[in-house]
Amino acid sequence: MNILQALFFPPEQPGGVSSMVPYIQERFNRAGWSMELFSLPKRVRNKGQEEVYFETFDAAEFVGNPIVDKYLQTYRDYVWWTRMRIKRSYDMIHAHHPIAALVMKQLFPDTPIVMTIHSSFERELILNGRIQEGSVEHRFLTSLYRELELKVDQLLTVSESFRQYMTPYLDHPDNVIVIPNGFDEKRFRPIAHDNQVTQFITVCRLVPAKGLDILLRACAKLKQQGHPFVLHIIGDGPIRAELEQLAVELDLYDEIIFYGYMLHPEEFMPFFDVFVLPSRAESFGSVFAEAALCLLALVGTNVGGIGEQIENEVNGLLVPPEDVDALAEAMEKTIVDPSYRYNLARAAWDKAKRVYSLTRVVSQLKEVYVSLSPHPLEDEDQ
Repeated sequence: MNILQALFFPPEQPGGVSSMVPYIQERFNRAGWSMELFSLPKRVRNKGQEEVYFETFDAAEFVGNPIVDKYLQTYRDYVWWTRMRIKRSYDMIHAHHPIAALVMKQLFPDTPIVMTIHSSFERELILNGRIQEGSVEHRFLTSLYRELELKVDQLLTVSESFRQYMTPYLDHPDNVIVIPNGFDEKRFRPIAHDNQVTQFITVCRLVPAKGLDILLRACAKLKQQGHPFVLHIIGDGPIRAELEQLAVELDLYDEIIFYGYMLHPEEFMPFFDVFVLPSRAESFGSVFAEAALCLLALVGTNVGGIGEQIENEVNGLLVPPEDVDALAEAMEKTIVDPSYRYNLARAAWDKAKRVYSLTRVVSQLKEVYVSLSPHPLEDEDQ
């Protein structure tokens, strides 16, 4: 079976799609399946000229809004690039972005299309303060769910909570298959270490949706209570300067290290003790599973896929979003009792190895691909 994995931009950054799809490709190719990756280069801008049409809604009523116009132009660019670059047929196309899925179905209508919805662009924009719920942009982006439901042959998503999020925008949400993300265990190697001071780490894009302002305020409470710690922040983004200034205002600059963007944080992560990220929303939260595979204790907010990964006080600690006091209390527990912290980390590692293995994802995807394939496999073991 010849399969194309259609991404949005190239898989250059860690986390989510980027940390999973290339390893899926490697596993399938090793098993004798032919799998290729395709994406839109970031240098391609304003090349496409074709009109964009949707069957379930009229895009004309949204035209003129800057975010919508940029989205539609990116759609045109994806059409232009795909027409120019893809000169062969595939038995199956698995898309990982709405634009990729809709363009592939437009250009290859007879090819089965699988679409994994990994996250919500509209929710990210709302949490980052760029749009309002119910706005033109919000209505346009949520209209795409029903368009995808009509066009593609199978919708997948990464958590039960995100399937519930999509339910109001779909006619048949029960048809969506949930396949949580998986990770190549060989990339994550716990390392024995003994830090005299508790080392917290967070890895994310520095945007309001990740709740890092809450994290810094929780750290300030820990310092006021006399608890020694260091917080390592890996990632970059538009609010980095704002967070650095907040650290200074909270008298935390000596306790916090801002590293900026790092290509392979999983090589760095095993040397720390606790992964903490108080996100305001997460479809899955891949970095929690990655941290668990590095044998770190987990502290997160009870939102989206994080709440499906962490059972509170069993394999991590869950706190409500926006709650500085609850977050500080959870972090304090991991500081004062290293044995408790290790037991949480060990339980998280056990679950991640069992539930979020790449082997499990590959097996589930094979079932989906075979069920939609017009050409049954000659060798069922492949």
